[in-house]
Amino acid sequence: MASIVVLPIAVVLSRVTQPSNGVWQHLAETVLAGYVANTLGLLAIAGAVALLFGVPTAWLVTMTRFPGRRVLDWALLLPLAVPAYVMAYVYTDLLQFAGPVQTGLREFFGWRAGDYWFPRIRTLEGAGVMLGAVLYPYVYLLARSAFVVQSSCLLDAGRTLGCGPWRSFWRIGLPLARPAIIGGLLLVMMETIADYGTVQYFGVPTFTTGIYRAWFGMGEPVAAAQLSVCLLVMVAVLLVLERQSRGQARYHHTGGHYRRPAPPRLDGLAGWGATAACLLPILIGFLVPAGHLLSLTLDGGDPLWGRRFKPFAVNTLILASVTAVLATALAVLLAYGTRLSRNRLTWAATRLATTGYALPGSVIAVGVLIPFAAFDNQLDAFLTRTVGVSTGLLLTGSIAALVFAYLVRFLAVSFNAVDAGFSRVSPNLDAAARSLGHGPGATLVRVHAPLVRGGLLTAALLVFVDVMKELPATLIMRPFNFDTLALRVYQLASDERLAEASTAALTIVAVGVLPIILLSRGIARSRPGEPAGRRWVPAAGPAE
Repeated sequence: MASIVVLPIAVVLSRVTQPSNGVWQHLAETVLAGYVANTLGLLAIAGAVALLFGVPTAWLVTMTRFPGRRVLDWALLLPLAVPAYVMAYVYTDLLQFAGPVQTGLREFFGWRAGDYWFPRIRTLEGAGVMLGAVLYPYVYLLARSAFVVQSSCLLDAGRTLGCGPWRSFWRIGLPLARPAIIGGLLLVMMETIADYGTVQYFGVPTFTTGIYRAWFGMGEPVAAAQLSVCLLVMVAVLLVLERQSRGQARYHHTGGHYRRPAPPRLDGLAGWGATAACLLPILIGFLVPAGHLLSLTLDGGDPLWGRRFKPFAVNTLILASVTAVLATALAVLLAYGTRLSRNRLTWAATRLATTGYALPGSVIAVGVLIPFAAFDNQLDAFLTRTVGVSTGLLLTGSIAALVFAYLVRFLAVSFNAVDAGFSRVSPNLDAAARSLGHGPGATLVRVHAPLVRGGLLTAALLVFVDVMKELPATLIMRPFNFDTLALRVYQLASDERLAEASTAALTIVAVGVLPIILLSRGIARSRPGEPAGRRWVPAAGPAE
């Protein structure tokens, strides 16, 4: 499995030294520096916004009590359901010169064009803010998990040394949560690098848009592969820098006892200030775009809604369902295989098979199309020469090739969810099943499958939603006349027809909300150190 999944990466890397007929030299002399600068700028802005929205809110909902905390705890994950390119379309429609915000300001103050300054949304900075506003839940989720498992023993020791609540956050809580926060930030950065719809709509040239232009605009797959290698190098550098920055530091809890801190109640202005601070990211990242899409849909929406809209939804459902089932099945094989065989080769192969999530969809598409096209051409030439039958393109531009690209991209998502479920199953159950005559296959079906059913459902739902939102790979590899909801949104919004695109966009957002709610409920039910079947109670104070 690792060999198959790593094939696109190997294909892209193998094209580094191939001649590109001077196209690569032209790109390096004209646009490559701009691609690097814009991509780094996007990473910096999106990362800063994600940290600003994700870390303080995670600390507030974990370590304090304030009005609305229970609802905000899971609602802070809702922006994950909104694709970044949908955010870009919505805020452009709201904030452009003819949009409702500037129109209202002109009517209220009696201004005319040129009488006032208003920030432009379709810029590098605007794209970075859009990406950070929908991707910050990665940072929030991992930071919250890290804060939850921090023992009050450490915070109590800080208080004896004169640290108040906020100083404890800066001096104790934040440094201990650093690996989790950086892990979430890396996810944000990798998703930012992989984005195509937002930067293309805002007119910001990056590596992703450059790969698409080199392949389709210039007809140069070698140059597209060489740009993909540059993007792979950038991802690898991010991973190495994060690992090296840790040095010899260790972040695990060294005490023998865990005791959750009793969260203090924030009353009055402080409590409502915490509520407003947690509500702001939800307002920007979910409520405003979802509300605006709903308003546009109710006002008219897509004129193809109904019989002609059905193929878009059916195509999306087919791709997302098939990929979700296959990705979950492969994740079970990987997770169960590492559970049965704990040698280094199995571990390395599993990690290699799940590296695709670090790759942008455009890079994977290039790596899949090149070998598939070569195979189709060789097969067609062979059959034409031997039996006089032309097969044409069997794999290139097919649903099978597109699903394969999705599997390479999102296998890590399903594996992490499934592996987390297997890790909670005691090895003693495997031994008990063996003693009753069950082999590995029967043990998986009779014992593990019922116990990890929640993890399997979570994995399938997460992959389903990710496939629905995926744009670059779908745009490059889809079969002819095979459009999805994401492509429908992209095509209409690119033509400045956001009102018509609102129906498909709202459908994607609505479907994405379900797994987010299930995920948040699963997180809320998990408590560190909680015995099975007993309600977990804080070390001090009444049970919540």
